[in-house]
Amino acid sequence: MDRWRKLRQTTWDEPPDELPIILAKDGPHGPVIHDTTRPARLLGAEVGKRVVDIRAAAPDIIVEYADDPGDRAFLDRLAGWAKRWSPWVSVDPMAAAGAGALVIDTTGSDHLFGGEDAMLKEMEEKLSLSGLETQLAIAPTWGAAWALARYGGVRSQCHDIADLDPLPVASLRLPSDANQTLRRVGIKTVGQLRTIPRSSLMRRFAKVEAAQNPLIRLDQALGQLPEPVAPMDDPVPLRALMRLAEPVQDPVPLIPGLTETLSAQLDRRGEGCRRMRITVFRTDGERRWVEAALAKPTRDAAHMARLFDGKLDRIDPGFGFDAVLLEAADPERLDAAQPDLTGKVNTEQALGHLIDRLTARLGPNHVTRPVLHDSHIPERAQAWVPAVKDAGTAVLDRPTRPLTLFQTPEEVHVIYAIPEGPPVRLKWRGRPLDVVRYEGPERIAPEWWNDRPGTRLRDYYRVEDTSGRRFWVYREGTVGDGRGGAPRWFVHGVFG
Repeated sequence: MDRWRKLRQTTWDEPPDELPIILAKDGPHGPVIHDTTRPARLLGAEVGKRVVDIRAAAPDIIVEYADDPGDRAFLDRLAGWAKRWSPWVSVDPMAAAGAGALVIDTTGSDHLFGGEDAMLKEMEEKLSLSGLETQLAIAPTWGAAWALARYGGVRSQCHDIADLDPLPVASLRLPSDANQTLRRVGIKTVGQLRTIPRSSLMRRFAKVEAAQNPLIRLDQALGQLPEPVAPMDDPVPLRALMRLAEPVQDPVPLIPGLTETLSAQLDRRGEGCRRMRITVFRTDGERRWVEAALAKPTRDAAHMARLFDGKLDRIDPGFGFDAVLLEAADPERLDAAQPDLTGKVNTEQALGHLIDRLTARLGPNHVTRPVLHDSHIPERAQAWVPAVKDAGTAVLDRPTRPLTLFQTPEEVHVIYAIPEGPPVRLKWRGRPLDVVRYEGPERIAPEWWNDRPGTRLRDYYRVEDTSGRRFWVYREGTVGDGRGGAPRWFVHGVFG
């Protein structure tokens, strides 16, 4: 739910806190509730219940669909971020049954943060600053911590196994079927389950899987069965290393072999790289490196090798180097593509390769491309960025704009028939221009979230003079708008 709200914040569409909202996902018999807000819980919404049932009881409840793959990817990133407290971090596999969770084995690391209390407080503060609500708990076992995090206080700690006795049996990570079976025989709390003779329960749950067996779950929570935390694997780095028997001075002949090795790694992972670095290790212990960036992800070994043409000449080899390392950064998914059966050149791929080679030769700031921004102020609607950076683009539906747009509008003197009317005659760059046709106005208001207070609106006109030249002019402000003196006129662009 927190991630869903953060996504809504980015689009300025976050609902008020008092609205009852549920996130649903597909179930065996129709959509079921995946997560809820507090107002929805007060109306009876519970995780796992069918959406149709809660809608019958509360017709005004708002239903949105959860993004399971996005939530899982977010938890994976959060697990990597949480390694600041311990390297043993894992995503809770029970997260699919409710709110997402992380499991952290802090054995031997809590003293680095001032003890368990101080570490829990720091976790809560940092997660709250990220906009995430938390239920934290620390206990000697995974099962006990899981139970306290969901059925204990805000920051719960387990100092004795008896702390689990008041909790419901559902806190032992049992499925709903096992919970119902225990309730039928009058077992509602962990303490009651501990006092029941094990022999009778063993016969009842003998054929049940381990994850659904209350006795096994109880032993795990009490520490009588081991349940270690398996940390999530860090991504395998994409690199190709070549060690040399004798020091050499020129690394250029080694580049094709390194790029072939790196290309094979990328191909096995179905990825392409956006950035590469070659590092040479000199015999005196010094390192030197050069980098290359790409406009589009690629795993073409020949193209990757070509990007380092002329770059390695600037490396000082000293007394020689005995190892060369090629690394790929910013990998992206790159599916295999079917070549054109007609033999035509893939122009999109060829353009990307051309941009890469020009950037490698001239530098990133000398090869640029225009990028549209979502702004209705003309001079802000487009910017030039390095061609190898993924700055993003926006497809915007705009009225007719001139081919030549001045970055800084040029002020002109204008004669008009009425104060709010179109220009009749204007003087631009010392030359008078008589207007014979005009079209407009097109009013563009200031961006109040970017502009300073007092910024005046603009009325744009497309005008044509007696020689057939067409200009894009605008009047800044209106008479009596209270934001300055008389309106001013500017030429912002030229058509054709």
